[in-house]
This record gives sequence, structure tokens and C-alpha cells, in this order.
Amino acid sequence: MLAIERRNAILSKLSFEGKVVVSELSREFGVTEETIRRDLEKLERDGFARKTYGGAVKNENFNVDLPFHIRKQTNVESKRRIAAVIAEMINDGDYIMLDSSTTALYVIQSIQDRKKLNIITNSIKILIELCNKPDWNVISTGGVLKEGALSLIGYQAERMISGYHVDLAICSCKGLNAELSVNDSNENDSEIKKAMFGSASKKILAVDSSKFDKTSFVKVCDLKEMDTVVTDKDPGEEWRRRIADAGVELLFDTDN
Repeated sequence: MLAIERRNAILSKLSFEGKVVVSELSREFGVTEETIRRDLEKLERDGFARKTYGGAVKNENFNVDLPFHIRKQTNVESKRRIAAVIAEMINDGDYIMLDSSTTALYVIQSIQDRKKLNIITNSIKILIELCNKPDWNVISTGGVLKEGALSLIGYQAERMISGYHVDLAICSCKGLNAELSVNDSNENDSEIKKAMFGSASKKILAVDSSKFDKTSFVKVCDLKEMDTVVTDKDPGEEWRRRIADAGVELLFDTDN
């Protein structure tokens, strides 16, 4: 196993379990404890982990972007529930923009039976997912490939998005705080989301329950600019009131 593969496996374990132990990782991967410590030091420098005595814990910093393959495996059931709710809002022939979030990928997987959809996305993974949909019109935003994220960003992507008008824009975020600010971890992703929301008749914010009462680095927009918030479960009385007062529709999986 290559060092990068081992570190990715350790990062995946951290994301799911919240902590790792050096001695256990050494036995699991068949390398020395010193090698594991170097792996953990690299993950700490990258902002993914925080070293502790004998191991490391997950860094809960909401300004750090996990690699796509790790994000895809986190909160899977929550994302699938959100995707199922959003799927009910999509009709044959709709024009839709989706960001590069893993939730957006689950939305695409939930609407494979729709016909003649028109999709604009900056997600490389969604483009690959739809490579065999001959009756769909799939458009890439172009732009600069963001390392580790399987997404396209930058001025070219923003300009392309702004040249279209669609029925729905579906984007996720890193946090939704008590000041009713939708926020994300970096400016490049924030600008893509702003452009998509600005080009849509209906703006849908897909946010799982772990993102409520969280603040990340860059403000995307105010909640009142959204039309609908879709989440995986009832966010509670206080958040129901806040969202209603902002004039925004709230949808969630009523089975949870």
C-alpha cells in the first residue's frame, strides 16, 4: 500500500470513528509505529486530525474540506433522505443546477427515472455519473479543477453559470448559524453557490442536521434569500420558527 493510500484509509477511519490509536494502526497496516506517527503528523498539518497521546482525534474544524471520497461516506443516510425529498420536487424536462456536494450526487442518483432533464454542474463526479444518459442534456461549467474535491471552480465556471437561467439550483453548505447566515469553508466554493442561486427561479438549500448552528469561514448568503431548506429530520421548534420567520419553506423526511 502506498503512503497516500494508507493516509486516506486512516482519514476515513478518523471520519467514522472520531479517533485512532497508533499501535492498532501499526498492526492493521503492517508498518512501524513511527511510520504511523508520520502519517498522523501529515494529517495534522493538513488540518484533518489533532494528535493526542498514543494516537489522534478528528479535527472538527468546519473550515477544512475533506476529500470527496471521504465526504461521500459520511452522513450517508442523512444525505439519501434529503435527496429523496428533493427528488419529489423535480419533474421531467426541468433545468437544474447542482453544486459539487456529495448531497447533490445523491440527488442525481435519486432521479435517474426522470426524462429529458437539463443539468448544469461543476461536479466531476456527477458528470461521470451521467455519462450514459443519452436523453439528458448535461453541461459542465468548465473551470479549474479543485484538488481532492472532484469539482470545477474559478472565474470561468462562475461566468458560465451566470449566463444561464434554470428552474432549480440545489446546493449544500458547511453551516447554517443562528444569525441565519448560510456559510461555506472557502471563497471559491462560495462564489460558485452564489452564482447558481443567482441563476435559478427556485433556490434549494440542502443541509443535513449536523450543519445547523455551525459557522464556517465564508458567508454565501442570508437564509432569507433561499426558497426552500431541505434537511434530513425535524430541526426542532426553534429552527422551524427561524426558517418560517425568514419566509423560507422547510422540508424534511417526516419518517425521522
